[in-house]
Amino acid sequence: MILKPGDKAPAFTAKDQNGNTVSLKDFKGRKVVLYFYPKDDTPTCTVQACNLRDNFAQLKAKDITVIGISVDDEKKHKKFETKYNLPFTLVADPERKIVEAYGVWGEKQFMGRTIIGTHRVSFLIDEKGKIAHIIDKVKSKIHTEQILAFWG
Repeated sequence: MILKPGDKAPAFTAKDQNGNTVSLKDFKGRKVVLYFYPKDDTPTCTVQACNLRDNFAQLKAKDITVIGISVDDEKKHKKFETKYNLPFTLVADPERKIVEAYGVWGEKQFMGRTIIGTHRVSFLIDEKGKIAHIIDKVKSKIHTEQILAFWG
């Protein structure tokens, strides 16, 4: 399934880094950045998470909720959150239900090899639960700027 702006964002319910149940429907009426990333505590994923952390006040001022999703489990998410003092929710998707629903799981190039994994993509979801914008060429060092370029 290929999602595009205007589509209803696929619903999900999963556990976050604290073991709490998180559902997309809980955020109806709010802007949400659903950012998919390959793996906790890897160099590029850490740069991206820290960019969002360092600019979190700007996002919060615009009433934007940030939710990170990877196929790592709750325990790895908790370690990542604690190590880098991340102020946002990290959703665990070890069974790949969410990454597959959003079409971000599949073949990709990594260090000259073809591998299967999570593509680095962010979905900007509006207050009605529709996809407002998709950032498919995420630049980890300036990810907040990419978000604010649309919702600034």
